[in-house]
Amino acid sequence: MSRTTLPQQYYVDPKIFQAELEKFYFRSWICVGRASEIPKPGDYFLREIGKESVVVVRGGDEAVRAFFNVCRHRGTRICTTAEGQFPGRIQCGYHGWTYGLDGKLTAAPHMEEPDFCRENYPLQGIAAEIWDGHIFVNLDRSAEPLSAQLGDLLHKFSAWGVGELRMAARKTYDVKCNWKLLVVNYNECLHCPILHPLLNRMTHYLSGTNDHPAPAYIGGSMNFREGVQTMSVQGKRTRACLPGLTGEDRERVLYYTVYPNLFLSLHPDYVMTHMLWPQAVDQTRVICELHFHPDEMRKPDFNPSDAVAFWDTTNREDWRICELSQLGIQSRAYKPGPYSAKEGLPQAFDEMIMGSAGDLRTEDGR
Repeated sequence: MSRTTLPQQYYVDPKIFQAELEKFYFRSWICVGRASEIPKPGDYFLREIGKESVVVVRGGDEAVRAFFNVCRHRGTRICTTAEGQFPGRIQCGYHGWTYGLDGKLTAAPHMEEPDFCRENYPLQGIAAEIWDGHIFVNLDRSAEPLSAQLGDLLHKFSAWGVGELRMAARKTYDVKCNWKLLVVNYNECLHCPILHPLLNRMTHYLSGTNDHPAPAYIGGSMNFREGVQTMSVQGKRTRACLPGLTGEDRERVLYYTVYPNLFLSLHPDYVMTHMLWPQAVDQTRVICELHFHPDEMRKPDFNPSDAVAFWDTTNREDWRICELSQLGIQSRAYKPGPYSAKEGLPQAFDEMIMGSAGDLRTEDGR
């Protein structure tokens, strides 16, 4: 394939955007959050995926399940609060149809017809699985297991013990650009000396190595500069390293994109995640979370602000340049530009998008 950026329509055409939602968000496994967000039976959160609303809930049997947020009576959206706890049941506010935490219909007032069978009207379930503490869902009823999509990622980050970590900070950003520009930006650091003065003091932009691009992910490592211990405002660790790490993993950061919507940043003393939620062809909501070991979080002097402030600054620098990229690509002057030999990961992502072009069918068949 040509070593150039994508054609303009991939960033500005609403029909291609809708087709990408269908392909990558409705027919593949996507990360929706962390299992630790819903620790008790009845705990839930909502995720909006395009025009779909998904309820992710912890059942009475401790299992994590996902359902379309749609009542089986009139199709009414049941839940409107972003997160909370159900009182042992899920009830529609229209006619009182009530469901168990397992999605089974338990009450349907006034449905007294002899041929009515409650067992025929459960909430519409969505496949849900957990990997390293991340909850993934797949809206495709014929989906293969999550392991088939992740491939060799299943145990790749086991040393970080990501499933044991707990969220200490979350920030949500609304970025005025196409979701793919965020992926491209995250997967190269040639811009770091210009755009990220603080980050560039912590790691050299040409350090580390990249993995060979895989069907489910792209990513690689960056090494700390001399004297740097972690990615924070001062570059010094105020927390112990994650207990499973040894050797070089204490001296570097890993940055991976798990297609289509999860960024994983694995540090010696914490793990950062970004989840991408496309809102429109030129609008993306980004949820950034920082996760730490619970032993550190229990310490009375635990304070994640050094890492939170560092990444809030870096995030905002990235979001601003991605917004400027969107504005430039919208111009009639835009033409695909060349990738350098050091931009293999962004190129691999673009090639994946172009390779999926045959699946990006719009409603009118184009």
